[in-house]
Amino acid sequence: MQDIGDAFALAFALIFSGDPVLMEIVGRSLTVSLSAVAIALAIGLPLGAILAVSRFPGKGAVGAALNAAMGFPPVVIGLFVYLMLSNTGPFGVLGLLYTPTAMIIAQVILVTPIVAALARQTIESLNEEYDDQLRSFVISARARIAILLWDARHALITAGLAGFGRA
Repeated sequence: MQDIGDAFALAFALIFSGDPVLMEIVGRSLTVSLSAVAIALAIGLPLGAILAVSRFPGKGAVGAALNAAMGFPPVVIGLFVYLMLSNTGPFGVLGLLYTPTAMIIAQVILVTPIVAALARQTIESLNEEYDDQLRSFVISARARIAILLWDARHALITAGLAGFGRA
């Protein structure tokens, strides 16, 4: 390859020919990223909703920690996961290092704070808007969270897309 034009020509040839190695790489990347986002949504949406609805001591500190976690550099998370999964790490015995599962774990750690923070923000604004109505029906905290998550489902798609963008 002598110039960038040749590189682009080869790249497009591989894409349009349906090269099996390239398709396997793309498939694995999508599988890892979509799995990580699904797990992060399962963790982050309820966490964000609980933070939005609940009142407890240290709520501000938890929110600040969540916001700070959104800025973790991927390299730091990768190093953390490597140290945890390496042979000398606490989870080394599982043999997950250099596997798609390890990549999913790292991406879940990266994506969950984003999803939780966006869910918290969305649910907090809905909770303020519906507070009087939900109180008049004497709705429990668990039911309130379920109602608010359901009502915010379209807005929370943004949280999933933002998470996929980070993954």
